[in-house]
Amino acid sequence: MAEVCRKLAWIAATMMAFSIPATRAWALQAPPPAAASATTQGYTLPSTQVWDLAAANGEVYRIFVSLPSEGEAPEDGYPVLYVLDGNAYFGSFAQARWVQEYLPIGKSIIVGVGYPTDDAYDVRRLNDYTAPLLDPPPRQWRELAKYKSGARKQFLDFMTGKLRAEISRRYRTDPDRHSLFGHSLGGLFALYALYERPEAFHSIVAASPSMEWNEQGMLEDERAFTARLASGKIGKTSRLMVVVGDRDTDDDPEPARALVDRLDLLSGHGLRVRLRRYPEEVHVSVPARSVTDVLRFAFDIR
Repeated sequence: MAEVCRKLAWIAATMMAFSIPATRAWALQAPPPAAASATTQGYTLPSTQVWDLAAANGEVYRIFVSLPSEGEAPEDGYPVLYVLDGNAYFGSFAQARWVQEYLPIGKSIIVGVGYPTDDAYDVRRLNDYTAPLLDPPPRQWRELAKYKSGARKQFLDFMTGKLRAEISRRYRTDPDRHSLFGHSLGGLFALYALYERPEAFHSIVAASPSMEWNEQGMLEDERAFTARLASGKIGKTSRLMVVVGDRDTDDDPEPARALVDRLDLLSGHGLRVRLRRYPEEVHVSVPARSVTDVLRFAFDIR
């Protein structure tokens, strides 16, 4: 198991959800909260809401929302950023938006897409964010074969269908400015969203995308997307930012640079791509470090 954990460092968040022994997971897990008493109580970030929504397949997602608290909505509605692994990352993005409430970056809506759990990560993310694991699985992925994988299309249907419709029903949103952030396997899914439905999101951020999945099987999706875009079959496409840290030897930034270099060749066909590297960050610290850069990119704030 130790060997698997070493090789799967990039998927540490998912492995936490798979009940890694405490001796290996302690650095990523917070102690359970103390029971509430007359003098202690939980804290709720202002201007936030939490509710559950079931997808067409019956799977229930926990939806976290951060809203502007005052003033009229823009004439076209608020831009929206969807944050995958919402249990883990919604708080960081919501806090950043809230403290900048009276700046342009605060005139927006953050939607965390998570699961009905108090844990930071849930095992379902493996299924939601990936293509089916190869059969037979590559040697380094055999440990994951016992878990569900491969529901990325259904999850994308939920994200762009029922969830978006519900967000637009509850809040005044700009239909042309819905953006997406995902990290690790979520970053892999973010790339899939670009390749599969390039018109679905205004901006996409893939943070430390786990491109190693299925022996870099995402390259096939990339080639198909490139051919469609170059042939003029795609009229409109999302903007893409890839963010990565430099200090994790298991999170080599060079594949991310190579990806951006390849996609940048499509700029003549309307695709806009940028790379943001954080020299001091490792795989799991990239999301917190990137929050403000992500918000500025997603909401076109310069």
